[in-house]
Amino acid sequence: MELAKIERLLEAYFEGNTSLEEEKLLRKYFTSDAVAPQFKVYKPLFESYAIAQEEVSKRELIVSNRNMPFSKLWRYGIAASIAAVGLITLLMFSSLSLSQEEEAALAAFNESKKAMLLLADNFNNGAEQLAVLNQFTESRNSILK
Repeated sequence: MELAKIERLLEAYFEGNTSLEEEKLLRKYFTSDAVAPQFKVYKPLFESYAIAQEEVSKRELIVSNRNMPFSKLWRYGIAASIAAVGLITLLMFSSLSLSQEEEAALAAFNESKKAMLLLADNFNNGAEQLAVLNQFTESRNSILK
């Protein structure tokens, strides 16, 4: 087999882009004695695949004959899921309307927010006037010295 084809197949193999036929060609090439020297490092890999392919398990596999499409556990799980979805839906739609206490608290919060914004605005105006007064004081002190 030509070396360029082997190199291309190896690259595709390690990227996971080979077909089963191409993999068979690689296994056949690497288990033969005619492996090129630059590809000798891959020979043990493909030989181990051949050895692993011949292994057979001697354990007995027991398969149950019971055919139960819906056991009680599945039924309980489906019922619990439906109940959870119903409860979440009920809670979401009931929380959309506010009680009178909540509406009063929200109104009080909005009023106190307005008051705080007015206080902050007045405070900022006073701070600006203090800056002008401070500049006047510095100018006066420099003149009097």
